Amino acid sequence: MTVNTAAPIEVTAQAMATHLQQQLAPTQLEVLDESWKHEGHAGANGTGFGTHFLVRIAAPAFVGKSRVAQHRLVYDALRIFFDHGAHAVAIETL
Repeated sequence: MTVNTAAPIEVTAQAMATHLQQQLAPTQLEVLDESWKHEGHAGANGTGFGTHFLVRIAAPAFVGKSRVAQHRLVYDALRIFFDHGAHAVAIETL
């Protein structure tokens, strides 16, 4: 999928979930914005939203891959969000 980088990217849990659905076709997916837990830490933007996320995901693309390789697939899929303000993503592959 090609992302139009000229358009503003909304850094939200819903936008990340939609993007992961398109990129990895997960069988299970939960994306939570946990930014409020990181206020005052590196990367926090002072709003309590849009910087720190938790992704729980299972996808056919993970079969036969190491945990590191699975996480790399998720990080690579979410790279555009890091380019627009996301600071950290904790990943739990199922």
